[in-house]
Amino acid sequence: MNISDEEKIETLGAFEISEKMVELAKINAKGNPYLNAGRGNPNWINKKARLAFSRLVEFGIEESERTISDGDLVGYTELEGISKRLVQFLAPQTNETDQFLVLCLDYLKNKLGLDLDDVVKEFIDGVLGNLYPSPNRVLKHTEIILNQYLQSVLYNGVDLANDTTLFPTEGGSAAIVYTFNSLKENKLIKPGDKIAINTPIFTPYLQIPVLNDYELVELDLSSKEEHNWEIDPTTIDKLNDPELKAFFLVNPSNPGSKALDDTALKEIKKAVMNNPDLMIITDDVYGTFVNDFQTVYSVVPFNTLLVYSYSKLFGATGWRLGIIGLHKENVFDKLIKELPSEEQAKLNKRYNLVVLDTEEMSFIDRMVADSRSIGLYHIAGLSTPSQIMEALFSLTHLVVSDISDDYIEASKKLVNERYEKLHAALDYAKDESAKNAKYYSMINIYHLAEEKYGAEFSHYLETHYEQIDFLINLAQKNGIVLMDGVGFGANPGDLRVSEANLPTKDYQKIGQQMLELLNEYYQAFKKQS
Repeated sequence: MNISDEEKIETLGAFEISEKMVELAKINAKGNPYLNAGRGNPNWINKKARLAFSRLVEFGIEESERTISDGDLVGYTELEGISKRLVQFLAPQTNETDQFLVLCLDYLKNKLGLDLDDVVKEFIDGVLGNLYPSPNRVLKHTEIILNQYLQSVLYNGVDLANDTTLFPTEGGSAAIVYTFNSLKENKLIKPGDKIAINTPIFTPYLQIPVLNDYELVELDLSSKEEHNWEIDPTTIDKLNDPELKAFFLVNPSNPGSKALDDTALKEIKKAVMNNPDLMIITDDVYGTFVNDFQTVYSVVPFNTLLVYSYSKLFGATGWRLGIIGLHKENVFDKLIKELPSEEQAKLNKRYNLVVLDTEEMSFIDRMVADSRSIGLYHIAGLSTPSQIMEALFSLTHLVVSDISDDYIEASKKLVNERYEKLHAALDYAKDESAKNAKYYSMINIYHLAEEKYGAEFSHYLETHYEQIDFLINLAQKNGIVLMDGVGFGANPGDLRVSEANLPTKDYQKIGQQMLELLNEYYQAFKKQS
């Protein structure tokens, strides 16, 4: 590619650039195996919940045949005695999946105090997908289970399960879109409003605010490589600005892969005391990869909207399983009630099609309505099979949470092994702090160049080539795809490597190929010198 082509590619988003690199890598000049470490899609899955889902479907069909059975046309399920019939259906003595389902029933009855007939009926109708979601925001017992899971893995001992309202969504991506849309529709953010974003960050949080739909003014709260991608407490001081409407962050960060430490959490709490109407949106999809993780939501629940996704931990990106969580008493509802009367009147007109008392309609229920353009509110909500899948994933953790979750530990061990292999191959500094999720690595090619060949060569690389040149050649010549960090709000030369989606042995190859290509640049530098 010539410089003009590279400049055009640099105008694209990080994921769009990655797709261009994929095209080049598949036909790379050296005939190397194509290795795409650009995407965060894990190459492992949780089998226990999926097998349990399958068994519930099987039982659900048997249940349906009790009422109508005419070839492939079978009937409806019945509430009375359904849990007893499920127990009779299961064979825990010989079937490991059935053992898990028995543990689930015991947990639901004895730990959560739920009526088993009601729960099993919800689960069976849910996996069969034979009814509209009802309640449409979230199924009744499923919400209780999801709340227990979020409390166990994200809140670090803070008790919020009974005070949190949930809205399952089509993945974390839908949660992000719904959040921005409802903030706008409910006049909580307006064109020209100032918002803060902790960068580097997942690209939509940078791209959405500047669209014509929003036209927000972004204030960058950046984390730096020299601080191991930890947010500087002095940077958090910017949140004290009363003109600042909202603060968006991913925690642990993407692509920095770093969770907020106790100091940062305390500083955010202080900032909220000084700026009590600040709206915080925290995306905690990688939280389970950090020991003793604590979400911002558990520190300032009144001000925080929580986004979570099951996709990364459970290998479920295709299922599209996300959640929005909001405290029953929150700043979003408060600010809506404080809007000028003319704005209130417009909102009343918007939502009075679906509720009688629009002024009492909570922000999270407005999100549900907005997600289906109001008119389809009566059939809104995440599909029931997807909701039950979220509940089953949650239960794989909850039934063992008093002991140790071997699955979560195995997932952390796997990404750690890959992290170690990549950094060892590159001989690049590792971040061994407890807050590093290690789901991604950020490798700055200019820093690597200076470490291997000196500052003069690093300066040459930076000044003689477009910042995307190394990324393009890595794909075009060596068949390896990484992601450009600039699209995430990082610095030129920062490359994101996902430790999730390739066999462990390939991370050593990626490191070796990066050094091989870097040496080619160095040889060109020596000739020119």
